[in-house]
Amino acid sequence: MEAMDLDMEPKPQPESSSNPDSFKRFGLKTSIQTNFGDDYVFQIAPKDDWTSMAVSLSTNAVKLYSPVTGQYYGECKGHSATINHISFAESSSPHVLHSCSSDGTIRLWDTRTFQQVSSFHSGSGAEIFSFSFGGSSNNLLAAGCNSQILLWDWRNDKQVACLEDSHVEDVTQVHFIPDHQSKLLSASVDGLICIFDTDGDINEDDHLESVLNVGTSIGKVGFFGETYQKLWCLTHIETLSIWNWKDATETNFQDARSLASKCWSVGDVDYFVDCHYSREAERLWLIGGANTGALGYFPVPKARVFLDGLVVKMAVYVAGYQMVLWTP
Repeated sequence: MEAMDLDMEPKPQPESSSNPDSFKRFGLKTSIQTNFGDDYVFQIAPKDDWTSMAVSLSTNAVKLYSPVTGQYYGECKGHSATINHISFAESSSPHVLHSCSSDGTIRLWDTRTFQQVSSFHSGSGAEIFSFSFGGSSNNLLAAGCNSQILLWDWRNDKQVACLEDSHVEDVTQVHFIPDHQSKLLSASVDGLICIFDTDGDINEDDHLESVLNVGTSIGKVGFFGETYQKLWCLTHIETLSIWNWKDATETNFQDARSLASKCWSVGDVDYFVDCHYSREAERLWLIGGANTGALGYFPVPKARVFLDGLVVKMAVYVAGYQMVLWTP
């Protein structure tokens, strides 16, 4: 394994420009050469303080590295099927890593010993695609598995609810909403986003507050805005929509991929990876990639001026079996 630093010269351009050739290149901060071989990387999750990062692999294992030096720390092994989601715990439990899998389990790992310290099971063997910790007392663990949403009180490992009537296909995402910890959002392949109030005895008749109809299979969602009242949604057909989850208003960017493709000179944007919200800059970024290995950051405007306001901020090429960290 090898880590290196490399500074790249930016091409300063005015942000208002939509010239496909007027992108800025980010600098390569760290490149970690790995020994993954033919294994696939599914997700990379850093700790908040960037002292460690977890990498989920197609071998159903999670490996940990230093994002600064590239040092390999160790491996967490125990899942028997695809790992669908990983994340580090909050600062109150700095050495705990969470993972969920198609084997129907959520597992908690001590990253000092790389041993499992706790687990939760879907019961029926249903695949678990996503999980989230929250609740008014921060005592709830929610999981999206098949067409159900399961909730446990993680303090005593007791299942407190099974919501099975709101979705009819796989629940791909569950999130407790930042700054609104009693609110739980679920998103599904059925194209629906549901918002629940998790205070009290949770049931769908009394606690389902609203339903947003995206209209197509949902891949990933997240929150942004001063009070996290806004929601971004990426679908499996590479479209983007922006919602105010409180009043259910929507701005739809179904043509986001074709518009992004016109704004850089490295070919088509073939897929979207994620969105990133900078709270300090109050800006949402859409991250897209090409099959050639190029990656682009695109600022998402507040209004539907996407056609004229799209500016490529980053275009890079990633080759070989490397993990690459970028800095502006």
